[in-house]
Amino acid sequence: MRIKWLRSGYGKLQRKIFFQILFMIAGAYIAFLVVYNLLFGKIANACVRLIQWVLFVDYEDALFIYQFYIRNHAGLFMEIFIVLSFLLFFYLSLSWFIRYFRQIDEGLGALPQEKEISLSPEMKTMERKMNQVRHTLEKRQMEAKTAEKRKDELVMYLAHDIRTPLTSVIGYLSLLHEAPDMPGKQREKYVEVTLEKAYRLEQLVNEFFEITRYNMQQTSLETDRIDLSYMMMQMADEFYPILSENGNTVELQVPEELYIEGDAAKLARVFQNILKNAASYSAPETAIVIRAAQTERTVCISFENTGKTIPKQKLSAIFERFYRLDDSRTSKTGGAGLGLAIAREIVQLHGGAISAESEDGRTVFTVELPCEEAQADCFLQGGSCKENL
Repeated sequence: MRIKWLRSGYGKLQRKIFFQILFMIAGAYIAFLVVYNLLFGKIANACVRLIQWVLFVDYEDALFIYQFYIRNHAGLFMEIFIVLSFLLFFYLSLSWFIRYFRQIDEGLGALPQEKEISLSPEMKTMERKMNQVRHTLEKRQMEAKTAEKRKDELVMYLAHDIRTPLTSVIGYLSLLHEAPDMPGKQREKYVEVTLEKAYRLEQLVNEFFEITRYNMQQTSLETDRIDLSYMMMQMADEFYPILSENGNTVELQVPEELYIEGDAAKLARVFQNILKNAASYSAPETAIVIRAAQTERTVCISFENTGKTIPKQKLSAIFERFYRLDDSRTSKTGGAGLGLAIAREIVQLHGGAISAESEDGRTVFTVELPCEEAQADCFLQGGSCKENL
């Protein structure tokens, strides 16, 4: 029993309750002895003398009154005493216990506040837990405020950025409209610039749509068996035009016939977001290396690129909503700050985890997903997922 007290964290409270009940039992027993002696013991003589003094009667009459009205009804008096004492001690015990509930109620009321919650010494475990909840609430409120602030700033930046390409589109279209006999080369140049600005405008509008969809979407999974090697080859082909602009390439180190169980469309979005991020921040003429390995429990997919090292303070926030790695608003890297946050959400829905490391110009994003049970014959024995990459 003592071990359970210690493990529960309420040993002091349990001991106090035990001794309180013991004290009440002792008090009830003492009161019972007093009443018993009053009716049958030496105190009875004092009662007879008290009756003499109060009623101004002689000893025989006082003794008769005592025996007839008190002693002959001793059983009734004892029953009444037992009931009253039970009610009294029950009320006292309730009052004593309720004060702890009052403390808890006050502590719960103080959760939204910034002050530290303090309870009685025997409620230290509850006090510690309530303060942990309070700190968690404060942290979440702070994160929500930070995310909302980033979102507001992002909307402001996007609104400002939309105005710039829109003004250019209107300006060049006006020139084309006002000069129908414009030379062919000049017309071609204006159309090219207008098309480029329109594409940028489309990208910014899509970012607005992405913010709304991220806040309103109820995500559900449609799982299927996915050939990971084939999916990564498709990704490499899809990003070839983007990567070739700076001479970047994709190097695949993914075993054939490596399968995972998941939502193909959503996992493709995860890998696209990570690969897009790697392409945006890779140094020119470098390769993005995609590796995959399987252990008894997980399939690990990593994306390694060479470029600027991400500072640790930014690395810890890179998966937060509306967080942008750089403050510049360029057409290449000026996204809504949702790609990696959405990737983390999708990976977690699959029961996996996503992480990032950056050191000496080498940045690695790692996605860990649960293994497909049917692929037990493909397991790499021993070691962690990252060790096998």
